[in-house]
Amino acid sequence: MTTHLGRALDWRGRSVAWERFGEGPPLVFLHGTPWSSELWYPIAVALSGRFTVYLWDMPGYGASSKRPEHRVDLGAQGELFAHLLTAWGIEEPHVFAHDYGGAVALRARLLHGARFASLCLVDVVALSPWGSPFFRLVREHTSVFEQLPPAVHRGAVEAYVRSASYRGISAEALTMLTHPWVDAEGQAAFYRQIAQADEAFTDEIEPKFGEVGEPVHIIWGAEDTWIPADRAVRLQKAIPGSSISIIPSAGHLIHLDAPEALTAELTRWTEQNRDRPSD
Repeated sequence: MTTHLGRALDWRGRSVAWERFGEGPPLVFLHGTPWSSELWYPIAVALSGRFTVYLWDMPGYGASSKRPEHRVDLGAQGELFAHLLTAWGIEEPHVFAHDYGGAVALRARLLHGARFASLCLVDVVALSPWGSPFFRLVREHTSVFEQLPPAVHRGAVEAYVRSASYRGISAEALTMLTHPWVDAEGQAAFYRQIAQADEAFTDEIEPKFGEVGEPVHIIWGAEDTWIPADRAVRLQKAIPGSSISIIPSAGHLIHLDAPEALTAELTRWTEQNRDRPSD
């Protein structure tokens, strides 16, 4: 399991694993699906010399609880994120969000009263349609996939994760990304979170994107096959004043495909916005 999250917070029966370290203005990282905060960890460490960084695993993911009776959809996660900011006592953090985390951050901002010092959106779920072909196939046949033998399930998850990378994934990285999903609890949680994915959660907020007044920067892998880069252009047009950077030779797992380029881009963005008002 995830080892760098040493704290837990309860929310409506869910246990949310999280951690805080570093010094400076608050910077919160949001992971996507089927990832966890481990994907952000190296970048969080790199920026912790100038920011107080917050990492957390959404319920249903990573080291957080995966109880079957708890909803893990975008509606629940957005409401939870707004609650976490209050529980942590931070009013205007800088926010980095990847994949599903983009919709979570935007829902917290547009529906639940959260405010940010700045927002960086990396290959995010925000505009319909979204989801890889495998993701859509599972969503349509969840009950079948839930019954896969463990070895077949492991192979399916590994193949799915590999398809998010343009350059290929090392054995170590593949284990890091898949280990929350390969035991019995993880297998059920993996298909549950896909079954509860619904574009209605992004369709609800898309008309409100123009209300985001904070500085927004959009980063995308040019070779992202899960959420193609044309979404980045559409998103920039939908959020007035936002900026955009397309990183070449990188897929959806831009953290692994182009870590140096992503870190440089995030560092530039944080240098530009670090001293904006925040708690």
